[in-house]
Amino acid sequence: MNTAAAGTATLSLPVHGMSCASCAVGLEQALKQLPGVDAQANYAAARVRLHYDPQQVDAQTLLQRIGQAGYTVPTQLLTLDLSGMSCASCAASIETVLVDTPGVIAASVNLASARARVEYVAELVATAEIIARIGSAGFGASVVREMDHVQLHAREQAERRAWHRELGRFAAATALTLPLFVQMFGMLDISAIAHALGSQHAEPLPRWLQLLLATPVQFWLGARFYRAGFMALRNGRANMDVLVALGTSMAYLYSAAVTVFGLAGQHVYFEASASIITLILLGRLLEARARRRTSSAIRALLDLKPKTARVERDGALVEIDAAELIVGDVFVVAAGARVPVDGEVLDGHSSVDEAMLSGEAMPVAKAPGSRLFAATVNQFGMLRARATGVGADTLLAQIIRMVDAAQGSKAPIQHLVDRIAGVFVPAVIAIAALTLAATWWLGGSFATALVHAVAVLVIACPCALGLATPTAIMVGTGVGARAGILIRNAEVLERARALTTLVLDKTGTLTEGRAQVTAIGVAQGGDATALLRLAAALEAGSAHPLAVAIVRRAADDGVRAALP
Repeated sequence: MNTAAAGTATLSLPVHGMSCASCAVGLEQALKQLPGVDAQANYAAARVRLHYDPQQVDAQTLLQRIGQAGYTVPTQLLTLDLSGMSCASCAASIETVLVDTPGVIAASVNLASARARVEYVAELVATAEIIARIGSAGFGASVVREMDHVQLHAREQAERRAWHRELGRFAAATALTLPLFVQMFGMLDISAIAHALGSQHAEPLPRWLQLLLATPVQFWLGARFYRAGFMALRNGRANMDVLVALGTSMAYLYSAAVTVFGLAGQHVYFEASASIITLILLGRLLEARARRRTSSAIRALLDLKPKTARVERDGALVEIDAAELIVGDVFVVAAGARVPVDGEVLDGHSSVDEAMLSGEAMPVAKAPGSRLFAATVNQFGMLRARATGVGADTLLAQIIRMVDAAQGSKAPIQHLVDRIAGVFVPAVIAIAALTLAATWWLGGSFATALVHAVAVLVIACPCALGLATPTAIMVGTGVGARAGILIRNAEVLERARALTTLVLDKTGTLTEGRAQVTAIGVAQGGDATALLRLAAALEAGSAHPLAVAIVRRAADDGVRAALP
């Protein structure tokens, strides 16, 4: 998009759905009905060129009018890694920022996986602008690249570092907070012990020591809540960090004032502010631990890919990194080796184990012209093939993308949760303020009113609101992938709870991917054990799946394979 003249913008968009010249004319007329818009549609090029006044009409309105005319503008999908989110309201805020960005059609943010999926029109908005919009809202974002071992290792390393950071923070907070829990024994009658110790207050720890213990928890380990809360308020929203910062600060500052000014007869609540922060840090630690586990399903799929490939170079076979293969390369797959990339057989006859794709225990026969798929296993003869799909274009890569996208997708119920979370925090703050005022006005002491207000603030933190559903989705899709069940998205997983009947297309769809002997039939008077011993001896040297199954059954039954 560019400016053609003062006050006028020019935009050229690809358009799908025009089938004739009259379609182009109809589209032009529909667009020209908008104020300040001039349009020229080109049926042959499948594009429309627009001149419009941004003061009278925006890009989103132009896209809507094209859709209303029965045509579509092609969009692209962008996946972003996010940082700085702490609750469901953060995710809702990022979604709002993205959807309000001109050129963005739809956006979905997953709190548990810390990812955003954005559908946008490349002609209207650049990736850098989308990331900048997220940055202006106080969050970090980076583009997710094609998943491979390097990318997965980098993600796992980052998740491991995050887990260790959270573990260190929680350990430090626990060490400082545990002594403060001694104050809970203040509910017991310890006046005699206090008198023996020469203390004027029935408190095992002096208040100045409580202040020293609570201060680093509040302002060092709890600094993240102040930073994130400030960024949220600066951008006109309130999130969980605001609740935590407000609630703990009220308890801490009141207790600090009582301690510093020596206000007799007033309780202190250092243990409350410190324990709240410590418990929330425990939640962050468990959250980081859950994220570390989500990569296992993708790693299992990536581990199926062979690291090297044998390629023809100048008439000779050369072993290279499988990632270096390009479309058109001729490669060779020996018996027992995994296919490095998708390809088409040029020479050779063999059978290939495709159980990782289809679940079928029996290998698939391959001949010249047959298709090969990355990570499947060549069983017998050598195959010579030409690469037709490499890198992100292999079927395995598509499966990995599907699993990754499913873990980051959002179930329909999560959209309802996000809408609730968007108004939840401001509502809680208002209720806490009313609680403080009402308790004080009805005759309670300020200390009592403060405790009630703090309780409202801290028990209402919407951590579970934002984490429960996406965490369940990540676990469900991960477990499914490890069991060989590929779940396309979160909506499918949510709807699966209503299933009453499972219909399979054919025998063998649900299998372990390998044959097994289920029964041994012998003639009347025959010996099943002797028959199994003989069959296992005959098949011991074969790699055929049925032969392997017979030998495995003999080993499981403790039958030693031997010829008579």
